[in-house]
Amino acid sequence: MLQLEIPKRELFDDSKSEFITIKQESLQLEHSLVSLSKWESKWCKPFLGNIKSTEETIDYIRCMTITQNVRPEVYSNLPDIVFKQVEEYVNAPMTATWFADTKSKSKSSEAITAELIYYWMIALTIPIECQKWHLNKLLTLVRICNIKNQPPKKKGRRETLADQSAINRARREKYNTKG
Repeated sequence: MLQLEIPKRELFDDSKSEFITIKQESLQLEHSLVSLSKWESKWCKPFLGNIKSTEETIDYIRCMTITQNVRPEVYSNLPDIVFKQVEEYVNAPMTATWFADTKSKSKSSEAITAELIYYWMIALTIPIECQKWHLNKLLTLVRICNIKNQPPKKKGRRETLADQSAINRARREKYNTKG
């Protein structure tokens, strides 16, 4: 969870030609599958892998907000530091797990959407409560489940012959034979 302190500020409302004061506000944000789903429902496009406009980014911050009853004007004219904090939080791995990618895999052209991630959760029997985890942590869990569910790799011809040779050598020693 990201805790943000939005400072008190004074803005000018052009439509009313008057200054308005926005009080200091504390926001709690969660970058989760739930917030991703809310944003995609509104914008009808995949969130992951796409460049977002300022309006879309502000709306994602709104979708991530778990603080209740936040006034809409809090989101207008957010300071740049808030965007930086949100970006760092969204990009954080939120896990100690890492992968040693020995093979360079080509990326799939399939767009990753909230529904696809929900499908992965269902197919891998990941509990629905995990939809509230940090999204990167959830995607790491999905990746681990996929890796652990793969059948073991078949041995190569050279490795198979070496194993068979070792077995034969052990049998010859056990039974004191030469062949």
